[in-house]
Amino acid sequence: MAVELKVPPLGESITEAVVGKWNKKQGEAVAADEPLVVLETDKVTIDVPAPAAGSIASIAFKEGDKVRVGDVLGTIEAGAGASAAVAAATPAPAQAAAPVSAPAAAAPAQGDTRITPTAKKMAEENRVDVGQLKGSGTGGRIMKEDVQGQLNRPSAPPAPAAPSGPRPNAAREERVRMTPLRKRVAERLIQAQSTAAMLTTFNEVDMGEVMALRKKYNDKFQAKHGVKLGFMSFFIRASVEALKAFPQINAEIDGEDVIFKHYYDIGVAVSGSRGLVVPVVRDADKLSLADLEKTVGDYGGRARNDKLTMADLTGGTFTITNGGIFGSMLSTPILNPPQTGILGMHNIVERPVARDGQVVIRPIMYIALTYDHRLVDGREAVQFLVRVKECIEDPERLLLDI
Repeated sequence: MAVELKVPPLGESITEAVVGKWNKKQGEAVAADEPLVVLETDKVTIDVPAPAAGSIASIAFKEGDKVRVGDVLGTIEAGAGASAAVAAATPAPAQAAAPVSAPAAAAPAQGDTRITPTAKKMAEENRVDVGQLKGSGTGGRIMKEDVQGQLNRPSAPPAPAAPSGPRPNAAREERVRMTPLRKRVAERLIQAQSTAAMLTTFNEVDMGEVMALRKKYNDKFQAKHGVKLGFMSFFIRASVEALKAFPQINAEIDGEDVIFKHYYDIGVAVSGSRGLVVPVVRDADKLSLADLEKTVGDYGGRARNDKLTMADLTGGTFTITNGGIFGSMLSTPILNPPQTGILGMHNIVERPVARDGQVVIRPIMYIALTYDHRLVDGREAVQFLVRVKECIEDPERLLLDI
């Protein structure tokens, strides 16, 4: 008996994915719950397990094809001896056309379109036909980001997969399709640059006190908590203290309103196997240094193994990115919309600095804050970095909450 292998629910507001990789070929035996195919969305990758033991009778979509929730990826001939039935299986390409054409039927009718008030106002002001939009909110609700994306679409660069003519060095080049995650990152970067008034301010931090504290207590800390004491937990705590002092940087612009968020969900950019992702540390102000290190370490491991979920990546009120682990000395990070601030950390370098009239060598890190100037003034941005600097250079303040 053939058992269908279907595209499972992909998470809130996600209806499409791309077939990333088949782990088995047609005719090969599979075990129940064995990961058969990897699906890539614009945020996460998902392993689809075998619903039953047997052998793969048919594959309906090849790697790189787009699929939707509920599409039949292939079939499994359950039970022993299923391999013999595989030879007569219908070839996959003929079955792939019908599921791919499904999105047109799923488009919401113009009369019953669900849309947020902000998105509706933006659509009316810019004469956007909301009936042609596919909502990214719960239940397909149209959000302001969907309208903004439609407005930005005409200025998008031409697709790289459609070259204007033969390339002179084509024999020495390789063309690969951009992954959904990388496409989404590109879209959000363009969105940030086109919708926010981004400005970056810089400062430098003497890391000597934090490094001395780590050296003194790291062994005991690791023995008690089972995790190393890193720099990220200090910067998360310092950022939370600075956000409390300057709430505009923890806020969001929504149309003509400003939403001040009295909670601190800190996104921490980590490098995964398929690109940069930003999992969110929830209620970071309520976590200890040990809890922060464990959470960030867990996210890093799951990012490398494509195990992050939609819940891990959703939301966030402020972001921290650490280019220093790759050797970056200085950079201007780009906002993660709709956030109004992102902190950039960099590498630590011993530099000559003046202390009490003497030139001494100290471990210095440059830090950067990119902010949305529509909401945050330069004074608040500079003072924010000063607050972070004070907390890091005098880490006892973090422990004593002063």
